[in-house]
Amino acid sequence: MLKFTAEHEWLELDGDVATVGITTYAVEQLGDLVFVELPEVGKSFSKNDDAATVESVKAASEVYCPLDGEITAVNDAIVADPSLINSDPQGAGWFFKLKLKNRADADGLLDEAAYKELIA
Repeated sequence: MLKFTAEHEWLELDGDVATVGITTYAVEQLGDLVFVELPEVGKSFSKNDDAATVESVKAASEVYCPLDGEITAVNDAIVADPSLINSDPQGAGWFFKLKLKNRADADGLLDEAAYKELIA
C-alpha cells in the first residue's frame, strides 16, 4: 500500500515495514541531487524527526521520518549516485526502510488521490 506525507515523502507499506523516499514532486522542486546523507541502521526516530538530508544544485532539504519506527535498511546506492533519486524517485531512489512502531499510524497518512490534490 502506497501512502504519502504533506512533506512529500512516500511510503510503500509491507506489513509493519515501510520503504521510504521522496516523491517525484519533491525531486522536481529540488532539481538535480548531488548529495545524500542517510540515517544509521538501528536508529529510532519519531514522526517528523529529521531522518535524512538531500542537497541539490538549488537547495538542501531534510527528509522527515513519516512515522515512529526504527531504521532497518538504507539505500547505499543513492549515496554513491544521488542521480538515482532524480531518475527513479519512487523506485530505485528509495532512502530507507522503517520498522513501524505502530502500523495503524499509517492510516492517518495521505493516499495517492489526496496527495495529488495537495500538489495540484
